[in-house]
Amino acid sequence: MESVNLSSTPVDYIPILIQLGVAVGFGVLTIIGTHLIGPKVRTENKLGAFESGVQVIGNARQPFSIKYFLVAILFVIFDVEVIFMYPWAVNFREFGVEGLIEMFIFMGLLLLGFIYVIKKRALNWD
Repeated sequence: MESVNLSSTPVDYIPILIQLGVAVGFGVLTIIGTHLIGPKVRTENKLGAFESGVQVIGNARQPFSIKYFLVAILFVIFDVEVIFMYPWAVNFREFGVEGLIEMFIFMGLLLLGFIYVIKKRALNWD
């Protein structure tokens, strides 16, 4: 029987450090580059707020319905839950019947959460 060496050495982390260095370097280089290359003219018109071509009128801090935030949060929650289905879909043959049952349980819990949201009328805009 062949033994597998599961210990890691600092040399194993070099590709990760290189990738991290490239990512940080790209970010820093981009920020510095835009300041060096970009225009330096600062007029009142350029520094003012721009709202899709519409002139700004009044205060932007007007209260509006919490329903907007509730729908946005519910969308994010259910959208993130769907992300967990992709690894299962890629590897569903390896998981077998047990993996299928676990996914049905996961989908059932997701459906229960959605039914709860519907029962609480969280998506109604009245």
